[in-house]
Amino acid sequence: MSICIIDYGLGNIASIFNSIKHIKYEPIVSCKLDDIDACSHIILPGVGSFKKAMELLNEKQLIPILQDQVIKKKKPILGICLGMQLFATYSKENGYSNGLNWISGGVEELDPNEIELPIPHIGWNEVVFNSRSNLFNEKKNKDFYFLHSYHFEVKNKDYITGVCHYGKNITAVIEKDNIFGTQFHPEKSHDSGIEVIKKFIKYKNHA
Repeated sequence: MSICIIDYGLGNIASIFNSIKHIKYEPIVSCKLDDIDACSHIILPGVGSFKKAMELLNEKQLIPILQDQVIKKKKPILGICLGMQLFATYSKENGYSNGLNWISGGVEELDPNEIELPIPHIGWNEVVFNSRSNLFNEKKNKDFYFLHSYHFEVKNKDYITGVCHYGKNITAVIEKDNIFGTQFHPEKSHDSGIEVIKKFIKYKNHA
């Protein structure tokens, strides 16, 4: 397996890199077509603003590359936190922005009046997953580390394979064929997070 961490200017790359090294794989960090094309698995990190992230993906001409690799060639991709949210149709963070539109739905702000808990959502939270998940197959819930103020409201609930409860149920994991996403940070979630990354890397698309 060869893993490419997409370097587009917004992401917790060092921690993800070290997590992959910990499980004895040699990732590369790149935004070059040749490197992305040569890899078997893609990781899209993300920290910060949705609008800025989409601007950077456009500037680096990564959107058509990712579209070809993920949608056409069906290469497995894991979006982490903001990286997962970029799969959405749109986001309302800092105004309306179009996303990659790989999974229908929108990124909405967590409403403190509805949740009645501190925003942003920071810290450890239990994730409840279902039997459809490829990343969670141990039949028990686990705790993962979250840091976010916006959440992905997925239109087709069949693509939601894990949720956490923070005042209300929040999408924690999405899976659609070769497209995977976690709202939490597996690279900051100790052994449970390492296990998620390992299962993603071992995933093979049989389509």
